[in-house]
Amino acid sequence: MQLLSGVGLGCAAWLFYRFVLTGFYTVNQNERAVKTVFGRAERLEDKSTLDDPIAEQLETDEQKRYCYPQLKVIQPGGPYFKWPWEKVHKVSVATKTINMAYDPEDSTANQRNTILDAVTKDQLNIGLTGQIRYRISDRNLYAYIFGVKNPIAHVMGYFVSVLRERIANFEAPKSSESGSLETANAAVQGISINDLRKNLRDLNDHMDKECQVSAARYGVILEASLITGIDPPSEVESALAAINTAHNQVSSDISLAQASADQKIVQSKRAVEIETLNAEAEVEKLERLAKQLSELKSEGGKEALDIYVRNVRLSLLDQTDRIIQEVEL
Repeated sequence: MQLLSGVGLGCAAWLFYRFVLTGFYTVNQNERAVKTVFGRAERLEDKSTLDDPIAEQLETDEQKRYCYPQLKVIQPGGPYFKWPWEKVHKVSVATKTINMAYDPEDSTANQRNTILDAVTKDQLNIGLTGQIRYRISDRNLYAYIFGVKNPIAHVMGYFVSVLRERIANFEAPKSSESGSLETANAAVQGISINDLRKNLRDLNDHMDKECQVSAARYGVILEASLITGIDPPSEVESALAAINTAHNQVSSDISLAQASADQKIVQSKRAVEIETLNAEAEVEKLERLAKQLSELKSEGGKEALDIYVRNVRLSLLDQTDRIIQEVEL
């Protein structure tokens, strides 16, 4: 009897530990959790990711492939309780940063996950450095936990393929410059690495836009791509530097010449304005004189006008040093 009671107490203690003490769990602030019952995740009835705005970026054919059920997400807090036949899957939703050359499946790829290789439109093999910020989407945990075996590997593969395709077909936006400066820029417009470096922000914005579908595909949100370096091969770096130096010198000379020409144009316009004002002043003076003479004639008659003319002549004679008079023979 004592043996049976001891066995009973032992079974009761084990059952208490197995079903009660280990059945409680908590979810941290930066975590989200999903519960499975006999291996099946708890779902929201008749709800899929296609009903969520994150699926708006998917193409029509992609909507069939990436249609995942929406799950009941356990928010931070606790303690919560689960039965032994239930399992809790926790994921961190904190933002993380990784090297864009990181390959989760091969540590020796991309120069040991440090530099990502890509080929430009002019067949120049370049090296890219930068980071990617990402986080797990709590609105599509099914794709991250159950839908894809290695979500980060899929996301990185998708990101790298989009980036390489963009670099291989990248063309700089049309410049608004014209004239001789546009002619000088023609020497370097065909060098794609210069276009990429000058439009690095546009390249990052393009990658952010193209990778918005990763949340619906893999349950991972790519918050930002930060491409910080674009380096050419060492064998062409010196030649490229020489081309850029010459281009910068030509651009500087052209800019100085344009500034000098603009300054001379402004000075010429100012001189024309001054002479125009002087001429207008002389014309105004003559018009006022004619008006005064007309008023003098109308008020005093022709005799008053003759007296005015005689006085003007006398004043001119006072200023004259020599008078030459023509004599008829």
